Amino acid sequence: MKYKERLPSGKPLLFRGAATALVTPFSEGVPDKDAFGKMIERQLDGGIAALVVCGTTGEAPTLSKDEALDLISFAADKVSGRVPVIAGVGSNDTAKSCVLAEEAYYAGADAVMAVTPYYNKTTDAGILSHFLAIAEASPVPVIIYNVPGRTSVRMTPRLYSELAGHSNIVAVKEASGDAGLSADILAENSGSLALYSGCDEITLPLLSLGGHGVVSVVSNIFPAMTEALCDLFFSGDIDGARIIQRRLHPLVRALFAEPNPIPVKAACAYLGLCSSEMRLPLSPQSDCAELKRLINGLRSFGNAF
Repeated sequence: MKYKERLPSGKPLLFRGAATALVTPFSEGVPDKDAFGKMIERQLDGGIAALVVCGTTGEAPTLSKDEALDLISFAADKVSGRVPVIAGVGSNDTAKSCVLAEEAYYAGADAVMAVTPYYNKTTDAGILSHFLAIAEASPVPVIIYNVPGRTSVRMTPRLYSELAGHSNIVAVKEASGDAGLSADILAENSGSLALYSGCDEITLPLLSLGGHGVVSVVSNIFPAMTEALCDLFFSGDIDGARIIQRRLHPLVRALFAEPNPIPVKAACAYLGLCSSEMRLPLSPQSDCAELKRLINGLRSFGNAF
């Protein structure tokens, strides 16, 4: 993949706009590549800027390494260079992430994304060494993924500044919901790290701080609208971007009423994109009130799908 833009440091800007954190469709316990392929084409038709495969929304923790690599390879072949394919390679086992990062490259990934090492609850020194090891092992650029609500590990401005010095660490997916931390990252490392929102509800605020886009869940449902939010902002139409952010907000709330990707899988099933099947310990949405809220939110968009 030849990246169109560069950061001031000379590092590649992987994408500008919206990247969809794709769900992994299942059928009778195995990945449903027919549905997956149709979802990828729908995303490309919607003008999405990049695709993230085997991330949190893709139920990566329950995918075997062979399944993950097969999905990455399938996506890369289907996309055929039209947009970057970013592979989730996160683990709480640094060696495992290093191996997966290298093998994801051979499967066709244009970049990799690695979450902070969960459960082990390492020190800042351990986090630093973890990401530096992945950056050294990966033949393609690395995105750091900070989501303390899931990992109990929190990145700090100092850690970001130290990691920004590595030539292969190029971006951050900030899903902490902490706009102050995002401001710190951009103030101190805007020339060396691209910033992508990892929370759909604050995409526009982070863009206004100098962010470069969003790694989105809601774009599984509305790829064109999510991309338009970013495009309008970058073209200077702030009011247009604000209208979309507000329009999507109730649906975004419904999509995170239960742990991701439970509601977005229900939404995809409602639209006939894939089944609601998930792998344990995740299970299909069971809260009838929340499911009704989600479906009503989808219905409010009429024929926008």
